[in-house]
Amino acid sequence: MNFIMNESKFLCVDYGEKRVGIAVSDGSKSYSFSRDYINNDDNFYRELLSIIKEENIVRIIIGYPLNFNSEKTIQTLKVEKFKTDLIEFLKKNSIEIEIIFFDERFTSKIAENCILNSGLPRKKRREKGLVDSISAQIILQDYIDKLKNLITGN
Repeated sequence: MNFIMNESKFLCVDYGEKRVGIAVSDGSKSYSFSRDYINNDDNFYRELLSIIKEENIVRIIIGYPLNFNSEKTIQTLKVEKFKTDLIEFLKKNSIEIEIIFFDERFTSKIAENCILNSGLPRKKRREKGLVDSISAQIILQDYIDKLKNLITGN
């Protein structure tokens, strides 16, 4: 078999004060896949670091929450602080990764609709972390699609 091991990938983070949605691209950076959310607790950064190393992450996309008028909100400021803290944490662990913000407006509503129409059992649909992870997947796929359009000129 001739396949490439450890292809680099993108990671998307949908930051929340209680839970953080996670999505990872495939090695070709064409598709996004939701992962289990991570609780935003004392183990959060260690768990995130583990994903970064295991998945060979080369870029982190953070969902950037703006209001309908493209203005910052209280959550925007929290996400900006998270980015600063993440950069500092990664530096302490000798990891340099490009970290960018990407507009996340409407992703939670889209994720809720996807879950509602998924056919999942009601109990599973009520898991709050599921919306966070699906939101991260939507943000990442949107980022990947926009990146491809910039490259191909479409």
